[in-house]
This record gives sequence, C-alpha cells and structure tokens, in this order.
Amino acid sequence: MSFSIKTALITATSALVLAGTPAFAQSEASTAPTPWDEDYEPPRLSDGTPSFEGVWSQGSLTVLERSPQFKGLTLSPERAAAIEQGREKAMEASNQPTDPDEGAPEAGGDAGGYNTFWMDPGTRFGVIDGEIRTSWIVEPSDGQIPYTEAGREESVIARTAARENFDDPEIRMAGERCTVGFGSTGTPPMVNVLYNNHLQFFQAPDVVSILVEMNHNARMVRIDQDHGPEAMQPWLGDSIGHWDGDTLVVETTNFHPQNSVRSALRHYVYLQPDSVVEERFTRVADDVIHYEFTVTDPDLFTQPWKGEMPLWRAEGPIYEYACHEGNYALPGIMAGARRKEAEAASSASEQPSAGN
Repeated sequence: MSFSIKTALITATSALVLAGTPAFAQSEASTAPTPWDEDYEPPRLSDGTPSFEGVWSQGSLTVLERSPQFKGLTLSPERAAAIEQGREKAMEASNQPTDPDEGAPEAGGDAGGYNTFWMDPGTRFGVIDGEIRTSWIVEPSDGQIPYTEAGREESVIARTAARENFDDPEIRMAGERCTVGFGSTGTPPMVNVLYNNHLQFFQAPDVVSILVEMNHNARMVRIDQDHGPEAMQPWLGDSIGHWDGDTLVVETTNFHPQNSVRSALRHYVYLQPDSVVEERFTRVADDVIHYEFTVTDPDLFTQPWKGEMPLWRAEGPIYEYACHEGNYALPGIMAGARRKEAEAASSASEQPSAGN
C-alpha cells in the first residue's frame, strides 16, 4: 500500500489510542518485565572498562515526550500489551498490497512516500528497570520539554524558517539535506525515529565511537580530554567523556548551528550551539544499555530536562544509510520554489493595473 509516511504514522498512532480494550490484553506480552540485576557484571575490555561494543537498537513505541493519552510515566503490562498488539494489527493492515485498479492519485494531491514495509519504529514500549515507560523524558514529571516562553518562540521561528523558506539550501533542515539524520538521532540526545534506529559502539582507551545508522554519522567521544575551540562546531557536537565507575559519562556542546532544528514525525527538539547535553551509558544486562541524558540551556528551558531509555542488543551488521533521496531531491525542492515564484510573477503581470 503506497501512502505517505505521515499517513502510516497516523494509522499506527490511532491504534495506540484505540487498543486499550481488554480483548487485546490476554497474551504472554502482559507479563510484568523483570527489574535489572543490581549485581550484574558487564563484559570488559583489556583496560578493565565495560564493553559496549556491538550493535544496539533504540526502536520503541515509547517516544521522547509523553502523549496526552497517558496520564503518568508508567504503563501496566496489560495496557502495554493491548497497545502493542493493536499497533501490530494496524501495521499489518496498512501493509496490504496496493489495489492495481485504484488508479493514480489526483493531480496536486499527495502522491505518497515510503510504504509501511519500510517503517521500523519498534514494536514494544521501552522498559527501564522493570517499568514500562510512556515517555523518555522523566523530568519534568509531565514528560514535556520545558521551553521558556522566549525559547518556544525562538524554536517556532527557526522551525518555520526551516520548513517554509526555500531561498537557500542551507536553510533547509539538516536531515532533508542528508548531512545528519532526521530529528535528534545521532546528535545528543539520541532519540528514536520512524526507522533506522540502530547504533554501534567501537571502543579504545582514548576514544569511543558511536556510529548511528541514520544518517551514517560517527560521533567520536574523546576520553579525558577538554572541549575544542568554540569555533569548531561539528554536526554532532563536540563530545568529551570520562568513566564514572562502570558508567561512561559524555558531555557534548558546540553543536553545528545548522543542526539546531531537529524535526521528525515522532519528536521535535530545538537546541542552540552552546546548549549542553550530558549522557550516561551503563551496561545493565547482556542485552541492555541504560542510556540517560540531561539537556541544559537556561536561554531555552525553564530547567534542565532529563530522559532515559534502554538500548537493546541487536543483530548486525548495520548497512550503509545511503540518503540518496536528499542528494537529488534538494535541487528539486529549490527548482520547484523558483517555478512557483515565476508562475506567481507571471500571473501578477497579467493582472490589469489599478485605474485601468
């Protein structure tokens, strides 16, 4: 079935709202998850630090900010199972073959985008130490990004410019230009999106590399080093780290100014180049890394906001995310805007002048 990404997301999201009936709740998935073992001993590298190496997944039905349908941070196993099964049924329905007799879309309408086959947002809610979570954000307690009034206004202006301004390709969102992934995938805080939610760690004593599937970006975390000059603003920010016991602590700032607007279908984050994100990575099981983050910027937020999510062990390898659409679609976007301007100018010139 060929339809737009937004249609697919709305279909699946509607299932989340409607699937709260007891009929869905009778399954093995309703078993309460087990808390993490406090005495878990992680595998270690030759230098004694915990190993994060391998491929991990962020895919989940849990998203950054809490949906209004949820009143608190946690879900019961029964309700989580009902929603998960409802979502699975909705995705199966939307992935049915296209009717070959339905004809072409109407001229000027939505021609559709990726079909459901390409969607891989995750099939289950995130679980933190035995609790099923409705949002990654845990502070503030309402699960929302706490923008100040000025910060929200600034973010709206920047987002509007990125969506509606076609004067310069560098004004367009970085994900659209294929310089980084959509939303806040590879740039901290790393958040799950609609597909391509894998990442891979490579470790050495002086550096930890985090390769993100979308958009084939590798963030280099320099261990026990200082931040570089403020003028150096990598696409994923300047990341330095240190070990706090068995936890890798990473601080990132000096973000690229063209990566301030991080917009995806499942979340929206706006940061400034000098915003600061602290991340904490702790391996709590053979198949789970506990990922925590704190975002601080008093110019944008009323308080630091915190989140946490599981990174689940996944089978590799990660294949290259070749963002070919952006490579040729961006010139098309610019050309389309110029054509609309030319048509508007031509139409205006054909209008009779005042007084005639």
